[in-house]
Amino acid sequence: MKPGAILAALALLGFATGCTVGPRYSRPSAPVPAPDAWKTQPPWQQAAPKDAIPKGAWWQVFQDPALDAYEQQLLQANQSLIAARDRLDQARSLARVATADMFPQLSVDPSAIRERGSGNRPLNGEAPTIVNGVVQPVAPYTQNVYTIPFSVSYEADLFGRVRRNVEAANASLQSTAADLENVRLVLTAELAADYFSLRELDAEFQVVQESVGYQRKGLDLVNSRHSGGIASGLEVAQQAALLDSTLSQLALVQQSRAQYEHAIAVLLGQAASTVTVPVVPLRATPPPVPLGLPSDMLERRPDVSTAERTMAYQNAQVGIARSAFYPHITLSGSGGWQSTDITSLLNAPSLFWSLGADALEPILQGGRNRANLEAARAAYDQSVANYRQAVLTAFQQVEDGISNLSTLSQALATQGAAVEDARRELTIANNRYIGGVTSYLDVITAQTTLLTSERLETQLLGQQMVSSVYLVKALGGGWDASQLKDQQVHPRAGQVLQP
Repeated sequence: MKPGAILAALALLGFATGCTVGPRYSRPSAPVPAPDAWKTQPPWQQAAPKDAIPKGAWWQVFQDPALDAYEQQLLQANQSLIAARDRLDQARSLARVATADMFPQLSVDPSAIRERGSGNRPLNGEAPTIVNGVVQPVAPYTQNVYTIPFSVSYEADLFGRVRRNVEAANASLQSTAADLENVRLVLTAELAADYFSLRELDAEFQVVQESVGYQRKGLDLVNSRHSGGIASGLEVAQQAALLDSTLSQLALVQQSRAQYEHAIAVLLGQAASTVTVPVVPLRATPPPVPLGLPSDMLERRPDVSTAERTMAYQNAQVGIARSAFYPHITLSGSGGWQSTDITSLLNAPSLFWSLGADALEPILQGGRNRANLEAARAAYDQSVANYRQAVLTAFQQVEDGISNLSTLSQALATQGAAVEDARRELTIANNRYIGGVTSYLDVITAQTTLLTSERLETQLLGQQMVSSVYLVKALGGGWDASQLKDQQVHPRAGQVLQP
C-alpha cells in the first residue's frame, strides 16, 4: 500500500472510532410561571392568532406608516446594528476555523539555497581522509541545494476534542446570532419609543399653545377692565405672570422635542442636524398585544436565547477541558524531493518521505488540567445562573408592561373626566368674575388647573404608547429561537482543498 493511502486509512480509522468525552448538553430547567395565564390581566381582550406580532417588523402592529419608514432606515443605516452584523460574520468565520481541524493539514515549503562549506569546519565525528599516511585537510566546497518538501498532519479525534471545539464554535455563532436579534429589537424599540414620545410632545406643545391663546385673551380682558377702573393692577400682574410662566413651559416642550429628534437622527445613522421630524400631534391608541403563553417566553426572547446558547458553549468547553486528560494522537507524514542539481530534482532518487504517529499522554502537569476542568465547570455553572436570571428578568418585564398598560388605561379614563371638569371650572370662574361675584384669582387657578390636567392627559397617552412598545419588546418582538437552527457550520468535503 502506498504511504498516502496508509495515512488516509489511519485518519479515517481515527475519525470513525472516536468517542466524545465530557457532558452531553441539555438545557437546564428555568423558573417558568404557570403556563396558562399571566399574573396581571391585560386591559384588552386577547388578540386572535391572526393578529400575532409581525415577525421581523413588529412595529407594524401600530399601523403608523411614518414609523415604518423610520424603522426601515434604522435597519439599513444604524451603526450599532451594522457592527452587530459584522460580529455575526466574524463568529461564522471563526466557526469555520474550528471545522478546519477535522481535516488533514498539508503544507509545502520549497527552497533554493547556494551555500559554501568552510575548509575549517568540524568533522562532527566523521573519519578524516588519509592519503599515504597523511591526514588531508578539509576542503571547502560550494553547492546548490534544491528542496520541495511536503508535510501532512492529522489529529485523530479519538476523544472528541476537535468535535467539542466545533460544538463550542457553533454555540458561540448561535449566541452571536441571537445577540444580533436582541440588538435589532432594542434599537427598533428605542426608535419607536422616541418616536411616540416626540409625537406626545407635539400634542403637548399644542395643548400649551392653546393655553397661551386663552391666557392672552384673559390678559386683554383684565387690561381692558383695568383701563375702565373695574379691575386692579394686581389682577393684571397675576394674569401676566401666568402667561409668562406658560410661555416658558412652551419653550421647555420645544427643547425636549429637539432632544428626541436628535436621538432619532442618531438611531437612523445620521447627524443630529440633518434630520427633521414633521410635527404631528399624537392621536393614536395602543393596539391589543397578543401575549401568548408564559411557557413560550423561553423561545421568544433573543436575550434569553443568547444566555441559553452561552450555556451550550460553556458545556462544550467542559468537554474540551476533559479531553485534555486523554492521549492527543497526531498522524503525520512528510516527503518531497531534494537535490543539488535542479535538473535531477524531480527524479526518483531525489524522493524522500516519512510516516509517523505521535501520542501525547499527559501524566504530571502540576494540576494544570484539573484546574482547567474545574474552571470550565465553574464557568458553566455561572452561565446557568445567568440564564435563569435572564428568564426571571424577561417575565418581570412582561408583567411590568401589562401592569403599566392596565394602570395607564384606568388613569387615562379618569384624567379625561378631570379635563372636562377643569374646562367647566374655567367657564364658571370666568362668568363669576365678569359678574363681579368672585376675584380674578379663581380664574387664574382654573386656568392653571386646566393646563395641568390637559398636559397630564397628553403625557398619559404618550406613556401608554411607549409602554405598548416596551411590552412588545418584552415579548420578543415576534422573534422565536427556531430561527437559530440555520446558524451553524458543518465540515464539508470541499474544505480539504481549501487553503
